[in-house]
Amino acid sequence: MVLFFALEVISCRLYAQQQNNSTASSKKSNSSKTKHADKYLFIDVHHLEPGKITYEGVAKAHVKDLATEKKYGVKFIKYWVDTARGYVYCLSSARDTQSIVKTHSEAHGLLPDRVYLVTDGPEATLNGGKDLFLDVHELGAGNVKASDVAGAHQKDLAVQKKYGVNFINYWVNEKDGIVMCLSEAPDPSAIVNTHKEAHGLIPKYVEEVKQGQ
Repeated sequence: MVLFFALEVISCRLYAQQQNNSTASSKKSNSSKTKHADKYLFIDVHHLEPGKITYEGVAKAHVKDLATEKKYGVKFIKYWVDTARGYVYCLSSARDTQSIVKTHSEAHGLLPDRVYLVTDGPEATLNGGKDLFLDVHELGAGNVKASDVAGAHQKDLAVQKKYGVNFINYWVNEKDGIVMCLSEAPDPSAIVNTHKEAHGLIPKYVEEVKQGQ
């Protein structure tokens, strides 16, 4: 009986030690992942001359970005072009803003006017058949939190069908209070009306864009 009890104690201690080692290993693994997850999401904005750019021209510049990005640890994901206003938006992951600027500089020399550190939401699927729009909210520095935008986005999703809108994704820059929403819609007014009914936050402007990647 004494021998059985002693063996049981030893077995318990070994089990506890294995659990501790497993926990320590898990913490080490998570720490390693955190340590190497050093890239962030950015949207850089180019304000070029209205009517002076073409989608084909931006596509060629994007190919040059892709040929250069690895050198600076950048990964360009998508871009959107508004030829009427002369605006180009580039979504990428990178360590910092300078990595993006250096990539653009070496690739084609077209430097962004602004680079925003952003967080995004869950991405929906493009349905096709409708125009693509980017609407921009300028809420003021420090006046917006990503969690609040997530709640507002859910309200948009609840209303969008009424106006024939399909919200694809959104991006938030808390520091400057910028929110960008990408959607498919019949026209800009449908987007404005959806936002207005859903939560009352009207965008500063809505622009028709063409997407590339």
